[in-house]
Amino acid sequence: MDEERDGESCSPGGEEANGRIEQQNGNNTVLEEATETAAESSPGEHDYTYWPSVRFNVPPNRNYHFSAQFRDSAYSNNFHKGVKWSPDGSCFLSSSEDNKLRLFSLPDYYDGCDPSAYSVAPGTDSYGASVVVDEGEPIYDFCWYPYMSSSDPASCVFATTTRDHPIHLWDATSSTLRCTYRAYDAVDEITAAISVAFNSDGTKIFAGYNKCIRVFNVHRPGRDFKQYSTLKGNKEGQTGIISAIAFSPSHTGMLATGSFSQTTAIYREDNMELLYLLHGQEGGITHVQFSKDGNYLYSGGRKVN
Repeated sequence: MDEERDGESCSPGGEEANGRIEQQNGNNTVLEEATETAAESSPGEHDYTYWPSVRFNVPPNRNYHFSAQFRDSAYSNNFHKGVKWSPDGSCFLSSSEDNKLRLFSLPDYYDGCDPSAYSVAPGTDSYGASVVVDEGEPIYDFCWYPYMSSSDPASCVFATTTRDHPIHLWDATSSTLRCTYRAYDAVDEITAAISVAFNSDGTKIFAGYNKCIRVFNVHRPGRDFKQYSTLKGNKEGQTGIISAIAFSPSHTGMLATGSFSQTTAIYREDNMELLYLLHGQEGGITHVQFSKDGNYLYSGGRKVN
């Protein structure tokens, strides 16, 4: 399936189509705009008007429950590996040990949906996944297109990376494979990325490998990429496998990477210049994330409580 989804099958037809994702429709190529207004907003402009107030004196209330469909698998010890909300908050995507990604869409209360109509009884699921993608191999990482909006089907995509496979770009509405992004090793064999992330404007995919980062143009699927070593000529820098990638949401042009070598690094996006190299984790880094204002960087690692 991967060989059939080469650069020709998903070429968006130009680098200038920033913030756009290509969708094949029969013999016609359709370019859909993906919230260009949000991409063109100036740095630091955020609307916090409708953010809910946080109250710490109210116990949590379980609205929905999902468990049975994860146990209905050939994997007797199936477990979750990650859950990520879509950028528009309309759904969330889960990854599990059975090599599947499941997408759960939230009921639309504005259309008169009654939340009490969904089951919350123990042992039963409130409702089933709307989309299920079977990767067939262990899933290393996945991420949403940053301008995904359920009102724009062309923008409803997410990227995944799995063992012995290229990076896949999946359609979140139909579970079809849009296209692939491939990296090859010295003997011209496909090498899998360990981490993957879209940059802030959604035009590039950054992928983490052993002591290097490869950058793919979203509009040019296939094997075209730029490679940046995380080590300098004097062997200084970030060693090990790049296991996590996150971009600053404040549009400062910075990204953070975590490594299994217990280090976290901050780079400039435009030229991958190393700005900071942070130590302190006792184990390999598994997650990095900026705060919403971009002033703080959080990291999680192995062997850490």
